[in-house]
This record gives sequence, C-alpha cells and structure tokens, in this order.
Amino acid sequence: MKKTIALIFGGKSSEHEVSLRSAKNIAAALDKTKFDLLLVGISKEGSWYRFSGPEIFDQTVRITDKSLPPASDPVALISEGGRPWLFSLKSQSKTAVDCAFPILHGTFGEDGTIQGLFKMMNLPFVGCGVWSSAAGMDKEVMKRLLAQAGINNARYELLTPYHCPSYDQLVQKLGSPFFIKPANAGSSVGVHKIKSKSDFEEGLKDAFKYDTKVLAEEFVQGRELECSVMGLNSSPRASVPGEVVAHHEFYSYEAKYVDEKGASTIIPAALTAAEVEKVQKLAMQTYQVMGCDGLTRVDFFLKKNGDLFVNEINTLPGFTKISMYPKMWEASGVSYTDLITQLVGFAFAKHQEEEKLMFSYLALN
Repeated sequence: MKKTIALIFGGKSSEHEVSLRSAKNIAAALDKTKFDLLLVGISKEGSWYRFSGPEIFDQTVRITDKSLPPASDPVALISEGGRPWLFSLKSQSKTAVDCAFPILHGTFGEDGTIQGLFKMMNLPFVGCGVWSSAAGMDKEVMKRLLAQAGINNARYELLTPYHCPSYDQLVQKLGSPFFIKPANAGSSVGVHKIKSKSDFEEGLKDAFKYDTKVLAEEFVQGRELECSVMGLNSSPRASVPGEVVAHHEFYSYEAKYVDEKGASTIIPAALTAAEVEKVQKLAMQTYQVMGCDGLTRVDFFLKKNGDLFVNEINTLPGFTKISMYPKMWEASGVSYTDLITQLVGFAFAKHQEEEKLMFSYLALN
C-alpha cells in the first residue's frame, strides 16, 4: 500500500525561494509507484496552503498571502485519533498523512521548530530531530559541541548587541581577513569577508539583520570540500566528497544561487584514497556527535598541510538541480529517486524506534 508524503516547502525564511526550487525537484523525482504526494506550501507570512499539482512551481517563485496562485487551499496540520491529518479550512475535509518531507531551508524549518510540531502530531518526518536541527542551525552551539568532541573547527568570537569587540580586537585574536556570519542562517545569508574597519561596520550591521548572535570567525585558507551523510545516527553512510571552487570572493549566496558562473563543483573531488577516507570518517563522526538522523551535509576546509577542519553542517541541505547533496550521492551510485526513497525509509525507521520509548510512568506501591 502506498504511503502519503506531505512535501512541505516555502516558509518564513530568507531561503524561501530556494526551498521552492528544492521542492520542485523532489516532487518530480519522488517514486509515484510507492508514494502519493501532497504539496503543502507555507507562505512568507506563515500560512499553510495545499496545492493540487506541481504546476505551482511554474506559477510562482514565492508564496505570499496577498498573491496566491490559483487553487490554493488553506490547510492546517491536525492530530485526531492519535494520527496526523491535513485539514482543509475550505471544505472541512481531512486527508491522512503518513510522513512529512520538510524542505524548509533556514529559520522555522531547519532549526528544530517544525520538527517539534511533527513530533507533537506523531508524524514521521524526513531529516534530523529537534535538538540536532537546532544545534546544527546555531553555528556557535555547533562549534562548541564539535570542540568538545575534539573535532577541528575555526577559531571564533561570539558577537551580540551586548558584547561586541572592536575590529582591532578581533584582528588581534583571529587575524586578517576574517569572516562574520549570523549564527542562525544558511546559504551564506549575511556572511561577509572582513578586510577593513569599514567592511566590519557594514557587514556587522547586515549580519545583525538576520540574527541577534553573530560569529566572527578566522579565515581558514584551504580547499572547500563537502560530504553528504545519510542514515540513522547509529549507522550513518557517507558519499564521495565533492569540492567547491568559488569564483567570487567566497562561496556567497550570489555564488550559490544567483550567478550561474559563481562557483564550480568537482564531484568527486580530486583526493587521494587516504584523503577520501579521512573526509568520510570525519563527516560520519560529526554526524554522530551532532545527533543527526536522516540526512546532513558536512562542509570542510582542507589545508595544504593536510589538516582537515569542519566548517559547518547543514541538516537540511538544498535539493536544487545544482545542489551538492544529491549530486554527491548520485556520484556514489544512488540516484535522485532512490535517495528520496531511502530518506523516507529512515523517517519511518526513526519513528518506529522512538515509538518503543515510554511516555508515561505509573508508580506502583
């Protein structure tokens, strides 16, 4: 019997538009012999809508309450009888949902927020759980966890509205140039390479638009490598690594999504067998340290002397046509369709694992 998958996209995030592009590819690649598909878009304002078919992705690049595409059915996710349903606010009808596939990049989708909702609804979902999503999204928390586990990552200083060292103080600690980035944002949104005091003032102002926590991070000179990981936390698998060669100052949002010539990707990366093994091993170690389940992309810097640094993890990586996560799996022998099927399988397996836990306690005298 086919399972019903709710593909959830959009959301109140600076990465809303990227989410729609990822969702379009997932919807096209989903194995229709195994799954029925529900398309659920969340507007920039936070409203939920169900769309009848994939034509939604050709009708708009952004979902807003003021300019909805045709046949937009306002819906809500509800729980009744101990199972989740998608409830239509128009027809008052409900549709059973077996699994959610959130492809909500960034805030409210990648940070544990919606994962908490799914758990309350007893709904299996693709990807990492609440705390690993939240910790992976917050780069400062991530770096503390990695450091505690002895995993190399760049030196940094936390900046807040109440604690903000000067440019000169940061240069003395981190060297020059250095980067600043919002602690909770993805796709290089609000990231700036700082070479001067004026750079710092302008970049810091922009970074604080996206979060109240900003990291100042040392510049690590090295090759930019990435590795896809999937599976339950107890038994992760790593793909062949890929390499990103940015043609901009760094791998910025524009280089990733706006300028078609902004970066080159090399999959698999030109590495020795020993280097491949080292990257894969560290990717899986990072995955387990961060408590990940389902999928994660781990990004690295490889220095000339062979030192390998974890840059960051992405617990809900892109699935656009040029996204590294599915492309690295494809190079590892896993097709786009098979990848999605396996990710859904991990969602059910994780849910079944958690169903064995006790959520009540009766004290016996």
